[in-house]
Formats: sequence, structure tokens, C-alpha cells
Amino acid sequence: MKPPSGAPLAPGLYVVSTPIGNLRDLTFRALDVLTAADLVLAEDTRVTAKLLNAYDLSKKVERYDDHAGERVRPKVMALLAEGGRVALVSDAGTPLVSDPGYRLVREAIDAGYAVIPIPGASAALAALAVAGLPTDRFLFAGFTPVKSGPRRAMFEELAGVRSTLVFYETGPRLADSLADMLAVFGPREAAVARELTKLYETVVRGPLDALAVDSRLQGPKGEIVVLVAPGRETAAAPEDADRALTEALARLKPADAASEVAKALGLPRRDLYRRALTLKEEAQIEEGKK
Repeated sequence: MKPPSGAPLAPGLYVVSTPIGNLRDLTFRALDVLTAADLVLAEDTRVTAKLLNAYDLSKKVERYDDHAGERVRPKVMALLAEGGRVALVSDAGTPLVSDPGYRLVREAIDAGYAVIPIPGASAALAALAVAGLPTDRFLFAGFTPVKSGPRRAMFEELAGVRSTLVFYETGPRLADSLADMLAVFGPREAAVARELTKLYETVVRGPLDALAVDSRLQGPKGEIVVLVAPGRETAAAPEDADRALTEALARLKPADAASEVAKALGLPRRDLYRRALTLKEEAQIEEGKK
């Protein structure tokens, strides 16, 4: 393995990407920074200790997460004021991407200190590269809400986005999350990536209706990336949506009619539900005039 460059490290806050699984994914530049840093800030010091030990690095490490941030930031700012070199890492991947660090970076920028990115591994980008879905435009939405109601509301807000959608999810919630995605997005093409760069790396691809019942995705371990293909390129015309809703309302309640049409036309369920209520009210008024 190539040794660190030995070049002097300029003062500042370094946002350092670390491996998401395979420890050999640490970049040479990240190794340079970790070798020369005066302080390493870690989301979980135990996880970071394993990485540092793998590269025979003995460093001063301090926990930095949402709970410790208020206490640690003044120390970090004081060290930067003295010309110190601080490396910020998360448990895996790129800091600040669904991980702590935003307030520290913002404060360092506001104080005029250098903030330097050290790019590297990212679960979202690694999954996007192998999902087999469009990559020219994508939207990273982070972790989904814990409960189904807020989760579906989140999906409904994103249903009309013409980009590949990228979510983080946990194993215990994956099956429920896929079911909610199917209810809102319909049977769009999707992919589920787990344990990326690790021994049991798995990528399962297919339409959401198939993934929602796939036995391999019922409670898997580890953090997971779920990617959903964009909706239809051409939105249905308003008259088409009204026609489909009117037909569906003859058989279904407004909520169910909205869900059915959302799947069929690739339109946001929330908007269709409001329109379904309006159409039902108008139909009742007309019926009352007869």
C-alpha cells in the first residue's frame, strides 16, 4: 500500500469520506489527512478506532454527533483558531450525507476557516451506479420517516419528481417502506442495495410490486439504499385524470380511487385525492338537482 505523501497539511476543517464497508476503499488523500490531523471527530469513536487501527494510526479522537455537538464545537473552533487541522468523519461514507456535521461546517465557514472536502465512498452514489436506473438526474431524499403516515406523505410529495429517487432505509422497516412506495408510486422499476462493498453485498432489481413481496427483502440486516425510477415523462392531462377518477369513484371511496388512478397515471395521490373529493361533491350536487 502506498504510504502517506508526507506533505504538510494546511490548517482547516477536513470533511473526510471513509469506507462504507471495505476498508481498502479509503483514499490515499484521506489517509494523508488522518495521518496529519491534530484531532479526528467521529460519529462513533469505536467504529473509527477500527479504521484507524487498520492503518496503524494513533490519533486523538473525540465523539461528534447530534448529542455531543454543542459541547464539542467550541473546542473545535478554538483549535481551528490556533491553526489546527481537524478531520471530521462519520461511521461510514461521506459526512453530512444523512450524518452529523452540518452545524460544525456552517460555523467554521462563518468564522472564515478553510473547509476542505476529501471525497470518497458514498452508499447513495455506489447504489446509483449499479441500480440500472436513470442517472442523469437523481434526488437524494435521505432516511424515510419511521411511521407509515408520514412516510407515505413524503412519497406523495416526491411522486411527481422526474428523477430517480434515492432513499436510505433500515432493515426492520424495509418491507413496510416498500409497501408504502408501491401504494404511492405504483409498480415503478426500483432497486434495493444492501451491504455495499461488504462480503454479502446484494442488489435486488425489479418493479416495486415484485420487490414488496420478495422474501430476500423481508427484514434484512444492515443499512439499505432504495432507488425508485422516475415517474412518467409526460404527465396525464387534467381531463384524463378526471375521467379516470370519475370511473373509479363509481366503484370506490375517494381515497381508494385516488390510489388506483395514481398508480395508473403516475400522478401524485395527494392531488388526486383532493380532486376526487371535489368530483364527488359536484356529483352529489348534480344528483340533488334531479
